[in-house]
Amino acid sequence: MRLEIQCQNRLGLAQEVLNVLVSYQLDLRGIEVVPSLSRMYVSFPTVNFEKFQELMAKIRRISGVEDVKTTAFMPSEREHNELSTLLRTLPDGLIAIDVKANVTVINDAALEALSVERDAIAGQSLHGMVRGFNFQRWLEGDDVLAQTRRLEVQGKRFVADILPVMVPDDTGEEILAGAVINLKSESRLGQHMVAFKKGDQESFNTLQAHSNLMRKVVREAKKMSQLDAPILIMGETGTGKELLARACHAASSRSAKPFLALSCASLPDNVAESELFGYGANAFAGSAEGKKGIFEQANGGTVFLDEVGEMSHQLQTKLIRFLQDGSFRRVADENEVKVDVRVICTTQKDLPGMVQENKFREDLFYRLNVLTLALPALRERKQDVIPLAEFFIARFSVRLGRKAPKLTDSCASFLQSYPWPGNVRQLENALYRAITLLDGYELDREHLQLPSYNNDFGYLEQDFDGTLDEAVKRFEANLLRKLFPAYPSSRQLAKKLGLSHTAVANKLRDYGINRKSVKI
Repeated sequence: MRLEIQCQNRLGLAQEVLNVLVSYQLDLRGIEVVPSLSRMYVSFPTVNFEKFQELMAKIRRISGVEDVKTTAFMPSEREHNELSTLLRTLPDGLIAIDVKANVTVINDAALEALSVERDAIAGQSLHGMVRGFNFQRWLEGDDVLAQTRRLEVQGKRFVADILPVMVPDDTGEEILAGAVINLKSESRLGQHMVAFKKGDQESFNTLQAHSNLMRKVVREAKKMSQLDAPILIMGETGTGKELLARACHAASSRSAKPFLALSCASLPDNVAESELFGYGANAFAGSAEGKKGIFEQANGGTVFLDEVGEMSHQLQTKLIRFLQDGSFRRVADENEVKVDVRVICTTQKDLPGMVQENKFREDLFYRLNVLTLALPALRERKQDVIPLAEFFIARFSVRLGRKAPKLTDSCASFLQSYPWPGNVRQLENALYRAITLLDGYELDREHLQLPSYNNDFGYLEQDFDGTLDEAVKRFEANLLRKLFPAYPSSRQLAKKLGLSHTAVANKLRDYGINRKSVKI
């Protein structure tokens, strides 16, 4: 039986409780005192009900005892059971060793990694079983510090966190008592990275939406993700259009099916067509079998078309047909294929303007422009800059295995005032470079190494030398060199620039610009 006694902190109280147990000839199995909780716990053999009632009454009459009740566990038993369960269920190997590198505790995952039985390794040294680290030499060193090493066990490779165990002595000084080794296999590390990256890419929770503009976008995207109509995401480069598309897919009923992407700007027309729709048998020389395109491979899921404004008219026509009923024909194939796919497109171009200029099909624009999301530029959502920066700093610090640095006030102010022409991608890249090269634990403005930028003039020269007249001449010379191949005579160039023939001829001579110096 176990009792929990709520009591005052009084000298001799524990002795009086023990005297009661002795009076009933009960063998004490354990006693624990938790002063911070004003609790005492005792364990003894089970007694009959009548004797138990008498015992409880006598303990309650002891001066300083406020309450007595039975309990299922002593504190140490609860802690032992929790640790035992944790060790048993952990998928990673865990080994505890003493100062001689002998095994004191080992869980099932570590036993499997070492390919040994518990009885065969308990009390045995790890020397000879694990390659890649000398535990004995490390434990005998003057300064025993935590290590992360790659080890080899039974021909299998692991990453191990090797952590010293320090125990305070009577004076409070910490002494080395051994170490704990946490083994992670290659497959487990791979699972961690997949989960980490998936969590980054496929969740609305990772979208930093503190500004009103982004909150509105996320709110609308969550509603649109539940529908099946095409989504058109518009925004400048680097604003996170694909990240939003993946979040829409992950939040939809199609999340268990594939999410496949194609950049319409990076492939020639014929390649893009075969990638999207596939091709039939013998469509190409040496191709005896057909190939499924992205639409077939993503059946039931989502197809992401990046920069749909770059799509050729031929592909636009075929995409219209597909959006009508989900059917299409492979390249060089007569058979109809029908699939169930949702299409999400992105663009940074002015599609309505392209429609007016006959560069984009009007009927395709209206089919894609059913559900539209406009991602704001980072300069339009200042409230999101610092949360985004802190998110990237934390993520990169974990990847680099270092403590996350703190943003200084001047750096935070600079981040919010910078116009970010490259948007979130530029912020991410700038912070990754800064954290990689950072030596201390504070991230300041100069660590970012960002060029000066003006919305009217673009990137500005940071190290400007000379006078205004010299700067004007440099600009003039550069402009003339760029125009000269298209207007390779002083008369043509003078007409283009609205200057006299003599003035242009003199400038070309002064700057050494001619048919020999400039390739035409």
